[in-house]
Amino acid sequence: MADNAHAAAGPTGMDRRLGEPVPVGRLVARFALAGVPAVLLAIVITAWSSVRVGTRQGIEDAKRVAYASGRIVESLGLEDSLARRDPAAIAKLDAVVRSDVLRASLVRVKVWTRDGTIVYSDEGQLIGQQFVLDDESLEAFDDESNPKADVSGLDKDENVFEAGTKLLEVYQGVESRDGTRFLLETYFRYDQVAQVGQSMWRAFAPIAVGSLLLLELAQIPFAWNLARRLRAGQESRERLLQHAIESSDSERRRIAGDLHDGVVQELTGVSMSLTAAGMRGAGAGTDAEGIMSEAGNQIRESVKSLRSLLVDIYPPNLHQEGLESALADLLGALNNRGMSTALEVTVPDRDMSAQDVSLLYRSAQEALRNVAAHSRANRVSVRVARQDGYVVLVIDDDGRGFDAAELSARAQDGHVGLRSLAGLLSDAGGGLEIRSAAGKGTRIEVRLAS
Repeated sequence: MADNAHAAAGPTGMDRRLGEPVPVGRLVARFALAGVPAVLLAIVITAWSSVRVGTRQGIEDAKRVAYASGRIVESLGLEDSLARRDPAAIAKLDAVVRSDVLRASLVRVKVWTRDGTIVYSDEGQLIGQQFVLDDESLEAFDDESNPKADVSGLDKDENVFEAGTKLLEVYQGVESRDGTRFLLETYFRYDQVAQVGQSMWRAFAPIAVGSLLLLELAQIPFAWNLARRLRAGQESRERLLQHAIESSDSERRRIAGDLHDGVVQELTGVSMSLTAAGMRGAGAGTDAEGIMSEAGNQIRESVKSLRSLLVDIYPPNLHQEGLESALADLLGALNNRGMSTALEVTVPDRDMSAQDVSLLYRSAQEALRNVAAHSRANRVSVRVARQDGYVVLVIDDDGRGFDAAELSARAQDGHVGLRSLAGLLSDAGGGLEIRSAAGKGTRIEVRLAS
């Protein structure tokens, strides 16, 4: 087989697009925008959690300040006579409170006896007034190590001088040096307590928001890759569909051509011969027996052609009797044309997938069809073997051959069989190579990874 000219057939792009390509950039943008609500929700939850945790921390800080204030009051200013509202005891405690207890966030101090009487307050008008204490306040008289805290509603009679400001109320038991128990109640500005939560959110915000944004940005390359794979899958499906359409069109044209140029012409000739014989009649010396014999021969040839065509359309023994038998049927049609054929198959069907068997048969069918139609060959051989990890189908003929320009001209004229075949083989991970030279035959080689 000569190698003077070398033409390779491969997928050449589709004649038309079957659908709009997947817009990769738009898909990635939609993915990024879809993540924005989740990021915003995460930011809101983080902000709410940070403020909540910070506010709790602020309340705990207030309780610690209240506990420290209670120890100061006990050690420096709390006298047993305070229970009797002794002016000296009140003055001494007031001096301690104003110098060591009251500060920016702690704005009110009250000291109670068990009967609900306020015996001291930095708001002097409250001293001596009596109110009903709730159960929780009464329990706090005997618990000085664990201050209780609550946001005051400022709706009690005792809060007449605190109205209009949201306060945090902390109360705990204290004891004078003589052993008299009192209830120390301190009030803190709640807005300053809440500032701890806001400060915590401001501290965590750059980290939280930055991390979420980085996570969103980190996902974009993955989304881009997925979108590109989706687009590649769409293009592959469209390419396969286009190959199927082209192959179907080519098959319909070939079948129509074979029927018109072969069986139809033959049967038309038979019909005309029989009609002429009938018109002349046997009495006119017409050789009726010869005409009928010739008509019978032509009909038998037509039946052969139809059977070959049926084998071309669908080989009934491809998956039942195997690839070798199906290839032998294809070569049988060439034998009927007077060509010498040879077949060698050394790869068992069980070592190949059903798809590979079908592709090899389809490749041989298309190649042998071209041999019959264009090559004017006297000899053709088909070989299937394993080579370098591939299953290789080689078809050689000794016909007239062709050059690359002729192959291109056939494709432009609508002969897309080899082009469609090359696309199918490429999608299956294989390849098609055609080597030919004018007057020196053609070799077609198909490779499939095994």
